[in-house]
Amino acid sequence: MEESAPCINDFLTDDELLTILSKLERQDEKDWFGLVCKRWCKIQSAERRRLCVPPGPARLRRLLARFSRLTHLDMSQSLSRSFYPGVTDSDLDSVADSVPHLRLLHLKNCKAISDAGLAAIGNGLPSLESLDVSNCRKLTDKGFAAVASGCRNLRSLYLTGCRLVTDSLLQTLFENCLKLEELGLASCFKITDSGLTHLSEGPRNIRTIDVSKCTNVGDLGVGKIISTSGESLVSVKLLDCSKVTDVTVFALAKSCPNLEVLVIGGCSDVTDESLRAVISSCGKNIRSLRLNSCEKLTDLSLNSVISNCENLVALDIGCCDKVTDITFKTLITNDFVSKLKVLKASRVGFTLMGVHIISEFCKGMEYIDLRSCPHISRFVYDIADIRFPRGCKVNFDSTLSDTETMDEMYF
Repeated sequence: MEESAPCINDFLTDDELLTILSKLERQDEKDWFGLVCKRWCKIQSAERRRLCVPPGPARLRRLLARFSRLTHLDMSQSLSRSFYPGVTDSDLDSVADSVPHLRLLHLKNCKAISDAGLAAIGNGLPSLESLDVSNCRKLTDKGFAAVASGCRNLRSLYLTGCRLVTDSLLQTLFENCLKLEELGLASCFKITDSGLTHLSEGPRNIRTIDVSKCTNVGDLGVGKIISTSGESLVSVKLLDCSKVTDVTVFALAKSCPNLEVLVIGGCSDVTDESLRAVISSCGKNIRSLRLNSCEKLTDLSLNSVISNCENLVALDIGCCDKVTDITFKTLITNDFVSKLKVLKASRVGFTLMGVHIISEFCKGMEYIDLRSCPHISRFVYDIADIRFPRGCKVNFDSTLSDTETMDEMYF
């Protein structure tokens, strides 16, 4: 009778299998590890810390029972697809009961959840550090008050599109979440300068603030955040905040030496003087700069951007119709190689000469938007035989989804 082949499980202890699992870096490799046999699957399940769960209560309960030591859970839904009912308050009860040590929870576009679900989070997840409930439009100050009082270690809170929240939320954060570092309030239309003033009296190390499209926010409120968290701030997003002027940009130049991302698109009162000041102060660090529809900007300040921002990766100057080829001629004389990958320049006044300079001196370019430029068309571009790096997308008629994707990735 032939002797059966030895089984690896007869020789390896659980600790040795855990050591092997720890050497696997990619998540798909760890998943393959769990497919070997039931024993390996059990070990892999016990050690998994991150999970992305599609909608479905039965599936959620099964996965939570299997992966009981999770620290990162993503239950976000797609904005472009409709899931009914999708993630519900009952699902959040299950999460709070099953994985009480959770540190990160993403619930973007989960439109069915309400304040009751937030109460479950606040009562059951005391270790939570990051929460993203963007576009969960039923949520109000009441639910966030429960989160703030129960999750005192909260460092990151994103509630883009939660249109029912008011300044009362910022008062609650000021009183409870002193470790807060990242706050996303884009399209929270009821937020005002008064709320930001209250917030500035609490957490002093805010790194990221996004109040884009908060039309009631202006120089006063943003200035308070800058004055208390200036050296910590690395990302400031003020898209379409029409009340923001040079006063805010000069404050950034004075107090935010570590700034890396600046979005002031749509702030039509910003001028060359303030932009040059902020570039002079922290241009070496800036990686992403969005200036679209800042109609007062000219070659004077944009020339400063191109010549000083040596780490700039993404630039949006769409609808800045006073910008010409002069801005990009600076690339020829720069003493550093441009790292620019994305340039959005729709309705800008430069010509094929400017585009040619960009193609010659921006060798890492991945995307350039030339829609509606009055001196450039696809026909004359093709005749000129301008060559960008292989794989670079040159858009003359890009769809809205194309531009939105670039905004999410780089701005």
